[in-house]
Amino acid sequence: MNHNMTFFGKSVLFLGAHPDDIELGCGALIADIIDQTSLYCMTFSDNKKNPDLQHLLEEHYISMHTLGLTDAQIEVGTFETRRFPAARQEILEKMLQLRRALKPEIVFVHTPQDIHQDHVTVTQEALRAFRGTTVLGYDVLRSSYGFFPHFLVEVTEAAVNKKIEALAKYITYTDRYYFSEPVLRSTAIRHGALAERPFAEGFDIIRIVGEFSALD
Repeated sequence: MNHNMTFFGKSVLFLGAHPDDIELGCGALIADIIDQTSLYCMTFSDNKKNPDLQHLLEEHYISMHTLGLTDAQIEVGTFETRRFPAARQEILEKMLQLRRALKPEIVFVHTPQDIHQDHVTVTQEALRAFRGTTVLGYDVLRSSYGFFPHFLVEVTEAAVNKKIEALAKYITYTDRYYFSEPVLRSTAIRHGALAERPFAEGFDIIRIVGEFSALD
């Protein structure tokens, strides 16, 4: 078996438009690296204006705690769902604050293949806010078309199970197909198969900033 390419960051930032986005796209990776790096998750909308989603914020925190995050590593904003394009500047300013405070070396955002207007805005503003920083795109399945992972990160089966456990905390979404264990597990297996590993999470490469170093 070929050796994995090693990548790392002392500070890693995950950006999502709505509660559940980060867990759906990156949950297994987070579970695997939570004890290895300084990690922060920013979700821009709490979905509070939707009367059918009144428990979603609480479920989001429980889900994130299940992955191993503390409250200090979780932030949720109040931008209105489906109105992100009108709030571009405010979203950009928040990202610039995060850049100054956290100095992330890797940023995870929605894949550019995602057509949800809020997801598109988060990704576009992240590219402006984090110039000169590695940016990888994750998939939340339901709103992206043409996504293919060109950056495959091997994850453990325990991390995949933790991701499934975390997403099960979203009682609000129990009837949604992309929250089902078979879909989540099969996606991890498929990405693993592409990498010739048992399990992986897949990302697309938006921007890679690298430095080659010869092995000793």
